[in-house]
Amino acid sequence: MTMPNESPELSAAAAPILSVSALNQAVARMLERSFPLIWVAGEVSNFTRAASGHWYFTLKDSAAQVRAVMFRGRAQYADFIPKDGDRVELRTLVTLYAPRGDYQLNVETIRRAGLGNLFEAFLRLKEKLGAEGLFDPARKRPLPLFARTIGIVTSPQAAALRDILSTLQRRAPHVAVILYPTPVQGEGAGAKIADAIRIASNRGDCDVLLVCRGGGSIEDLWAFNDEAVARAIVDCNMPVIAGVGHETDFTIADFAADLRAPTPTAAAELAVAPRADWLASVMAQAGALQRAMRRQLSDRGQALDWLAHRLHSPQAAIARERQQLQALGKRLQLAARVPHNAARFALAQLATRLAAQRPDGTGQRGMLQEYARRLDARLTSAAMQRRQALAALTAQLELLNPQRTLERGYAIVTDAKGQVIRSPNALHPRDTITLRLASGAAEIGIASVQPALESME
Repeated sequence: MTMPNESPELSAAAAPILSVSALNQAVARMLERSFPLIWVAGEVSNFTRAASGHWYFTLKDSAAQVRAVMFRGRAQYADFIPKDGDRVELRTLVTLYAPRGDYQLNVETIRRAGLGNLFEAFLRLKEKLGAEGLFDPARKRPLPLFARTIGIVTSPQAAALRDILSTLQRRAPHVAVILYPTPVQGEGAGAKIADAIRIASNRGDCDVLLVCRGGGSIEDLWAFNDEAVARAIVDCNMPVIAGVGHETDFTIADFAADLRAPTPTAAAELAVAPRADWLASVMAQAGALQRAMRRQLSDRGQALDWLAHRLHSPQAAIARERQQLQALGKRLQLAARVPHNAARFALAQLATRLAAQRPDGTGQRGMLQEYARRLDARLTSAAMQRRQALAALTAQLELLNPQRTLERGYAIVTDAKGQVIRSPNALHPRDTITLRLASGAAEIGIASVQPALESME
């Protein structure tokens, strides 16, 4: 806008003047700000893969076209190489190539057309099965340490099967292989894969089951995103290794399996350990066992030698004890003989001294015998005299014996108290007295008492 007092020439002179480069850079910044990363669908044409690794092509539809570039840093992560006529979907940044002033698409991600819907279906199924716990790590089963039979669920015509068989033959030729054939792509492939897994589970002929397929597009791998396949893997009676596609490919079967392998060949490697490793481990353990046994035998041998030195022969021990006993016997005999001899010698000395000190008692012995004879005679005479006196006293005592008086017809009269009655005055009528006779006694009642005649006169 120009002021009334300004001329158009002055206004044009005051406006900034841009170079072509600055103009193109400004337009590029404006495009990038106006169009952030977006998805654009179209058909590929004029595709060129440069020696640098960059991809150059045109994206067109029935009414328009636009140039596109995908630099090597992004192109190396694409899971396919497009060709002319392919329908694709690009996640791209709208920009301007400043040196030529060409409007173009700077591609970040490329996928086949229609994969957006498949990816959404994949995410929905993954979320659903994950919420049910089918992908829970705690549910996953460990692989057996030593698998004797490997089951494979794949197509008999698949190149992945040849890779698996060659890997197993190279690593573990002793392992048996059972193939459960099934289509791995196409209409109804998911249900057939699930049926093959169930057959393997029901038969129980293998220790580990491989569910495998080689690489391909998301449409080719879609059978392994089937819900029936995931549930069959979870319900399988043996551990399942999923080796579907390449390392960058992920399917629902990978999440449901007990172990995911990046490729079918890697699945075979995970299923079995190399026989050489087992043999090396066995040999190492055998060597360690031999060394341990030798060491133990050496230790036991040393202990046995030490015990053998401590263990003496019973015969030798008895001989030593017998010798010791004989020595002790001799010492005992010597110890007993010495005091005995000493005592005998002392006794002999004392006998000699006694004999020297003992007086001659021959005369005294004769006197003693005479005295003994005299004493014996006197004792005999005294005893006879005493015996005669005793006989006289016995005769006198016999004469005074009351029993002899009673035998001559006399009696002893006693009152009730046992007192001897000597006078008639002691008797009273109606008293009871006892008469002791020579051969017994009698009790008599007194009727009357008469005084003696002398008294009456």
